[in-house]
Amino acid sequence: MHMPRTNVLTLLAFALCSFAAFGLANAQEHPDRHESHFDRGHEHFDTRYNHDHAYPARGAFVGALPREHFEVVHGGAHYFFAGGVWYAPRGAGWVVVAPPFGVFIPVLPPFYTTIWVGGAPYYYADDAYYVYRGPDQGYEVVPPPPDQSVQTAAPPGPEGQMFAYPRNGQSPDQQARDRYECHTWAVSQTGFDPMTVGGGVPPPQNAGKRADYDRAMAACLEGRGYTVR
Repeated sequence: MHMPRTNVLTLLAFALCSFAAFGLANAQEHPDRHESHFDRGHEHFDTRYNHDHAYPARGAFVGALPREHFEVVHGGAHYFFAGGVWYAPRGAGWVVVAPPFGVFIPVLPPFYTTIWVGGAPYYYADDAYYVYRGPDQGYEVVPPPPDQSVQTAAPPGPEGQMFAYPRNGQSPDQQARDRYECHTWAVSQTGFDPMTVGGGVPPPQNAGKRADYDRAMAACLEGRGYTVR
């Protein structure tokens, strides 16, 4: 018994439509399947210090690194850094890891939050803390500072809050370099280091030396094209 040609064509068209509908429904169910290099089910939202940015969770496995990344070798191990996220090789892909303390990167993540510890800036992103170590080294990953030592606003100067406005449009990286180099110079001029307990001076000298340090910082930053208030 032979099925009429029109019936065969009708069944074939129905099958093709059903297959297309299934594919469309499946694509709508997973709209971001090819839009991200990590599974969004393993994403976390970092709210510490009002950072408010999403990252893949530590331990998440990825089959491909982001296009814009660079490699860092530390202690004989290879790490890859992209967008504030650290990766290490694992099997046929990479796994999201915590960066090792003491590793250096040349630039800060695209999203970071500046906090202040002992009067010096730290840069925070994705549960990692960075400190600028000068133009030859860049930014070092350091251990988390004690919570009670962290300020989210710039430290006060002798007449209240000190703000440094970049008159020449200095980039965030340039501002970090200028602050670090001015900090180093101010310490050398005054003997006061706000990153050490008591500034590294006898208690009776603390207030006066702190004021000297703040004036030295202001003079240095103003000489580099900042308006300091």
